[in-house]
Formats: sequence, C-alpha cells, structure tokens
Amino acid sequence: MSAPVRALANPSTPWWEMTANNPPSSLIAGGVDKLQSSLSQDPTLRSIDQMWNANPLREVVPVDWAEIARALRIIWLRALRKPSAALAVADLNQDLWRSAIDVWQEAGQRWLGVAGSSPAKGPSSAAADKRFAAPEWHTNPVYRTLQQIYLLASDWLLQQGDVDDMDEAERHRITFHLRQFVDAMSPTLMLLSNPAALQRAIETGGTSVAAGAANLMVDLKAGRLSMVDTEAFAPGRNLALTPGKVVHRNRLMELIQYAPTTDKVHKTPLLILPPWINKYYILDMQPKNSLVRYLVEQGFTVFLISWKNPDATMDEIGIEDYMDLGPLKASDVVREIAGSPTLNAMGYCIGGTLLTMTLAVLAAKGDKRFNSASFMVSLQDFSRVGDTAVFMDEPGIDLIEQQMMERGYLDSREMSNMFNLLRSNDLIWANVVNNYLMGNKPPAFDLLYWNSDGTRMARAAHSWYLRNTYVENNLIRPDTVTLKGEALDLGRIRQDTYAVGAEKDHIVPWDAAWRITQLFGGDVRFVRASSGHIAGIINPPGGKGTYWTQGTGDVAASSPEQWLQSASRHEGSWWLNWTAWLSARSGRKAPPPQMGSSKHPPLQDAPGTYVLEK
Repeated sequence: MSAPVRALANPSTPWWEMTANNPPSSLIAGGVDKLQSSLSQDPTLRSIDQMWNANPLREVVPVDWAEIARALRIIWLRALRKPSAALAVADLNQDLWRSAIDVWQEAGQRWLGVAGSSPAKGPSSAAADKRFAAPEWHTNPVYRTLQQIYLLASDWLLQQGDVDDMDEAERHRITFHLRQFVDAMSPTLMLLSNPAALQRAIETGGTSVAAGAANLMVDLKAGRLSMVDTEAFAPGRNLALTPGKVVHRNRLMELIQYAPTTDKVHKTPLLILPPWINKYYILDMQPKNSLVRYLVEQGFTVFLISWKNPDATMDEIGIEDYMDLGPLKASDVVREIAGSPTLNAMGYCIGGTLLTMTLAVLAAKGDKRFNSASFMVSLQDFSRVGDTAVFMDEPGIDLIEQQMMERGYLDSREMSNMFNLLRSNDLIWANVVNNYLMGNKPPAFDLLYWNSDGTRMARAAHSWYLRNTYVENNLIRPDTVTLKGEALDLGRIRQDTYAVGAEKDHIVPWDAAWRITQLFGGDVRFVRASSGHIAGIINPPGGKGTYWTQGTGDVAASSPEQWLQSASRHEGSWWLNWTAWLSARSGRKAPPPQMGSSKHPPLQDAPGTYVLEK
C-alpha cells in the first residue's frame, strides 16, 4: 500500500527506480550507483516500463510494480556476489530443457500409440493449479511446455528470495513481491497463450474479445477491477436473512436481537462483535451457512453489533469510543432486555481484539458482566501477522495515516486492495481472465459480494489501532496501554475462553492465534480449524471441515508445535464443539425474552440501516 504512493510522488520515474530503499551496501562491494545508472539506461528495462505504462490494466489492478522491481533488483544484486549463482542458473536451464524434452517425448509416444507411456513430470505445484485446468495445458505439447517452463522458472525465482542471511521481515517482503511478479507473468493472462480464451473467441466469432474490451472500459471508468455482480445480492434481500430487530442505535453501531426459533433458550445471552473493517453479514450470509441462524436454532439468545460505515465527520472517533458505544453499551442493553446479570461474548477477527481490550479494562475495574469469551481468528500478540506484515511497516503506516488525515477516514478500497493482493490469483487475476479474456460478466458469488462491500476506517481509532498493535505490539506488554483510565494486563482476564485459529489463515496465522493460551489468566480452550480466515470459520455442520482439539486432561503446551503434536483431529465442523462448550456456560433453559423492551423498543427489522451504507 505504501510504495505506489511513494512512486506517484514523481510519475515520470521509471518503475525500476521506484524503490523504498537501495539494497544494503554489503550485498556487493561498491558500484551500486554505477549499476543503477546502467539499469536506468538499459533499453530492455525501458521497453518493459513503456509496455506497463501503456497497459490499461495498471489502472485497475493494484499490483505494486515499484516493490516488485525492488525485489527483483535485490535478488539480482545478491546473485552477482555469489559464485554459485551461475550454477543455479545453469541448473534451471537444464531443468527447462529436460522438461521440454520430456513433454514432447510423451506427446510423440501418445501420437504413436505407445501403450503405458507415463505423463511427463513437472513441478509439484502444477497438479493443483486452477489456472491450468483447461485440458490443452495437459494434452497439447506446446501449451504443456509453456506451462512447465513458467512453473519451473517461477519456483526457481521464489527460491532465490528464500535465503537465511537476510532479515526475516525483509525476506518476507521480497518473497511476497516475487510471488506477485510470477503471478502477474502467468501465460494464462494473455489471450494468445490462454487456450480456453482462444477457444471461446473462436466459438463466439470474436464476440468474447469485444465483450472483454467493453468490460475493461467500464472498469477503467470506475477505476477498479469488477470482481462480482453487484446487482445480484443485497443484505435483507438474499443475504443477512435471519429474522431479528434493531433494538438500539447510536452513532457507531446498531444492535440486532435475533428472534428465537425454539420454545426455550439458554438464560445467558450471547453478544457477537464482528470486525469493523467489514460488514457483519459474513456471519449471516445465507440460511445454509449462517452462523447466526445456527446459534439461534441451538437455543441461544443472540445479539449482534452492526457497525456504522464512518465518514469524514467521524474522524475524531477514537478506540475508546468504539469500546464505549460498542461492547460496553451493547452489554448494558443485552442484559436489560434478557434480564440476565451476565452475558457471553464472541469476537471475530479484530472484533476479538476489541473484545480483548474491553475485557482487560473490565478486569482492572473488577467488572464481571462477561461470563465467558470466544475468539474467532483473532490476534492479541501481533509479532506474527502473516502476509499483512508486508503492508504494515513504518512507511506503510505513515502513508495510511497521511491518507486518513487528508480524507478523515481510510477508504475501503485501500483495505480491499491489500486483502486482494494476499490472494491475487483467486481475487485479482482470475477476474482479469474471466472479465477481459473470456468476456464474461463478473460472477454472482455471495462471498465475493461481501468481500467487495467494505467499510471505511475512522481516522483516530484506526491510527491508534495500527500503532498499538501492528507497529508497537503493546497489548501483550502489561500496563503499557491505558484505556478508560485503566492500564491493560491481559493476564487479569480470567473468563473461560474458547479460541479458534485456522490452519491456512494468511491474515491471522493459527500459531499466532494460539498465543491467547499464554496471555490470558483463565482457562483457554484452543481449537484449530481447517481452511482459511473465512472458510475456516464459516464452516457449518455437514461440510468437509476438520478441526483439532487438545484433551481437557492434557498438559498445557508451551508452543503451538507442541500443542499440535498432542492434539486430536476430528472430522466435521468445530461449531458442534463450540456450541457444546458455550451451552455449558449459558445457564439453564427458559422461555425466551421478548424482542426488545420498554426501555429499548424495537426500532426496525434486521438487518437495519448501517449495513446498507456505502
């Protein structure tokens, strides 16, 4: 997120010179300035620069070419000082020739009808790569050779960034941008080397090409890549359908109470805190995969916060306002309506981080209104933040703060670009192929609709959050953060806690989510779910999910690796395990409370108004 704006400070600068830092002088003995000058005069690099500047995709695809060029240059400069570099290149060339020969030999055997001929072996990444699903990539020797060359070269380049004698953060950054480069260089992104797109162009008499050009023009006018059919979905129409009422509204949130579907419900209600960087309905998408609906059907009285989409008039809203007007106010309303002195809470993603801070404040005050707490893919220790670390260095945070000072908020598109780059093949390049090469309309997919329906970030609150978590990691340091007059110490949080990390989460690594077991002072049950940040949590019973738990009598693990070694694997959804745990902490069952109360009467039907704000 930082380099593109640094680059835009001088639009005439070629992309290979738009670097955040020069390579460390220790990489080569002198000559860097001369090398830089020669690079800037290189006609090949200038041609690439001119081609990219002429490429209309640069206006709609948020790829950071400045950082990519920096990563490529560092790798090249490192290679100059390593005698083994020439051997590595020779090995790569040998592998490329061997792969090409194997492919054509296999094709020749197939044409001659030789029985028992085995397919040519290629990189292990080829089999599961959805980009090469078209049969021509496996049966046509020309396309097969192109695929193998691309994958071998990609694997080789990524290996060059994985070196031990480099700072871990820098190695992570370089590898990330090398991955962006190899993804952007895929032969599937060009019409002439994409067999599926060529076939469609032939079948449609070129209509698909014209439609793709029209789609590109629409996106250029809008300044973004269309990822979903925005007319196909809407909260309250075919998303967020669980019946309920808005029972409280303030300037930061609407509180939704969901209607019971069972004759009796647990006495202790449940409050859900979604992240404020997304709309809440990821937890209530459609009836078949709605966590909210599932909880209601299990006999829980469910309340949920729907955050307001901030605008420039809310730039002074701080993190204490989110705490006061969010979980603290909501907990007062929930207890009054439910007639319960306590409630349980669940926080999802950074909603869980806000819940952590709230529990720490209440612990310091001796306030025990929260009976138990559940955390879904949430961080307390930000020393490991997955691929998002690439965007959260000091220059990146400075840039975000500058943008928020200018606008009064952080635009949702900035956040969307960051998360899309974390899965660029699925969320960016697949749409480039679909929209522009195949000439199709953007897909009608509910999850992509939600992903595109982002929210803005209030300046003061988001700046505080980034500084105290990603930059300084203050929450894990006792008495370092003070909120509402109380110094926070996570060790004073003693509620029974249930925490979930996701095996393939690239935003909250599961072993980082596991750290809650060492930070909280109470009993913590940790569960590892399969899949990623979204699919690992939205995993209703009856699906393909698996999860891992540790036995109640097992010795507490001192590391996530030790925890995993002693954990047991279970087939199915962890929702069953969680609701059993939650039921034991939700009291006896009784007739459900009424919807709202005389003090907090229903204001309107769910999903309310804040979730509809753009």
